[in-house]
Amino acid sequence: MNITVAYALPTEQTLEEMEVPEGTTAEEAIAMSHLLEKYPEIDLSINKVGILGKLVALSGPLRDGDRVEIYRPLPKKPRDAHGMDDKKERIRARKESRKSESEG
Repeated sequence: MNITVAYALPTEQTLEEMEVPEGTTAEEAIAMSHLLEKYPEIDLSINKVGILGKLVALSGPLRDGDRVEIYRPLPKKPRDAHGMDDKKERIRARKESRKSESEG
Protein backbone atom coordinates (compact mmCIF):
# COMPACT_ATOMS: atom_id res chain seq x y z
CA MET A 1 0.00 0.00 0.00
CA ASN A 2 1.13 3.56 -0.67
CA ILE A 3 1.48 6.06 2.17
CA THR A 4 3.21 9.38 2.79
CA VAL A 5 5.11 10.50 5.89
CA ALA A 6 5.26 14.29 6.36
CA TYR A 7 7.23 16.60 8.63
CA ALA A 8 7.23 20.38 8.32
CA LEU A 9 9.48 23.06 9.74
CA PRO A 10 8.76 26.79 9.44
CA THR A 11 10.97 27.00 6.35
CA GLU A 12 10.71 23.54 4.77
CA GLN A 13 8.46 20.53 4.38
CA THR A 14 9.56 16.94 3.81
CA LEU A 15 7.26 14.36 2.25
CA GLU A 16 8.38 10.75 1.96
CA GLU A 17 6.13 8.72 -0.29
CA MET A 18 6.62 4.99 0.09
CA GLU A 19 5.23 1.54 -0.39
CA VAL A 20 4.69 -0.36 2.88
CA PRO A 21 3.20 -3.78 3.68
CA GLU A 22 -0.37 -4.16 4.94
CA GLY A 23 -0.57 -3.81 8.73
CA THR A 24 2.28 -1.30 8.98
CA THR A 25 1.83 1.01 11.97
CA ALA A 26 2.37 4.77 12.03
CA GLU A 27 5.52 4.29 14.13
CA GLU A 28 6.93 1.69 11.73
CA ALA A 29 6.24 3.95 8.74
CA ILE A 30 8.03 6.85 10.42
CA ALA A 31 11.04 4.62 11.12
CA MET A 32 11.05 3.38 7.49
CA SER A 33 10.95 6.97 6.20
CA HIS A 34 14.33 7.80 7.85
CA LEU A 35 12.94 11.17 8.99
CA LEU A 36 14.12 10.40 12.54
CA GLU A 37 17.71 10.32 11.27
CA LYS A 38 17.29 13.40 9.06
CA TYR A 39 15.62 15.41 11.85
CA PRO A 40 17.09 14.33 15.21
CA GLU A 41 14.90 16.86 17.04
CA ILE A 42 11.89 14.59 16.43
CA ASP A 43 11.07 12.69 19.61
CA LEU A 44 8.03 10.47 19.22
CA SER A 45 7.47 10.56 22.99
CA ILE A 46 6.93 14.34 22.64
CA ASN A 47 5.86 15.00 19.05
CA LYS A 48 2.25 14.18 18.26
CA VAL A 49 1.40 12.14 15.18
CA GLY A 50 -1.69 12.29 13.03
CA ILE A 51 -3.23 11.15 9.79
CA LEU A 52 -4.63 13.97 7.67
CA GLY A 53 -4.91 16.30 10.66
CA LYS A 54 -6.43 13.80 13.12
CA LEU A 55 -4.28 12.56 16.03
CA VAL A 56 -3.58 8.83 16.02
CA ALA A 57 -1.73 6.33 18.19
CA LEU A 58 1.70 5.28 16.98
CA SER A 59 0.56 1.66 17.15
CA GLY A 60 -2.41 2.23 14.86
CA PRO A 61 -2.35 0.38 11.52
CA LEU A 62 -2.27 2.46 8.35
CA ARG A 63 -4.50 2.26 5.31
CA ASP A 64 -3.65 2.77 1.67
CA GLY A 65 -3.29 6.47 0.88
CA ASP A 66 -2.74 7.61 4.49
CA ARG A 67 -0.54 10.64 5.10
CA VAL A 68 1.25 10.26 8.44
CA GLU A 69 2.06 13.70 9.83
CA ILE A 70 4.61 14.39 12.57
CA TYR A 71 3.65 17.56 14.43
CA ARG A 72 6.10 19.95 16.07
CA PRO A 73 5.36 21.19 19.58
CA LEU A 74 3.82 24.64 19.38
CA PRO A 75 5.64 27.47 21.10
CA LYS A 76 3.88 29.12 24.03
CA LYS A 77 1.83 32.12 23.09
CA PRO A 78 3.09 35.35 24.65
CA ARG A 79 -0.29 35.77 26.38
CA ASP A 80 0.06 32.32 27.98
CA ALA A 81 3.60 33.08 29.14
CA HIS A 82 2.45 36.35 30.76
CA GLY A 83 -0.44 34.53 32.39
CA MET A 84 1.97 32.05 33.99
CA ASP A 85 4.15 34.91 35.24
CA ASP A 86 1.10 36.64 36.71
CA LYS A 87 -0.03 33.45 38.44
CA LYS A 88 3.43 32.90 39.95
CA GLU A 89 3.45 36.49 41.19
CA ARG A 90 0.00 36.05 42.84
CA ILE A 91 1.17 32.86 44.57
CA ARG A 92 4.36 34.58 45.77
CA ALA A 93 2.36 37.55 47.12
CA ARG A 94 -0.09 35.21 48.91
CA LYS A 95 2.80 33.34 50.59
CA GLU A 96 4.42 36.59 51.71
CA SER A 97 1.07 37.82 53.06
CA ARG A 98 0.58 34.64 55.10
CA LYS A 99 4.15 34.79 56.37
CA SER A 100 3.75 38.39 57.57
CA GLU A 101 0.41 37.55 59.24
CA SER A 102 1.96 34.66 61.18
CA GLU A 103 4.88 36.83 62.30
CA GLY A 104 2.64 39.67 63.48
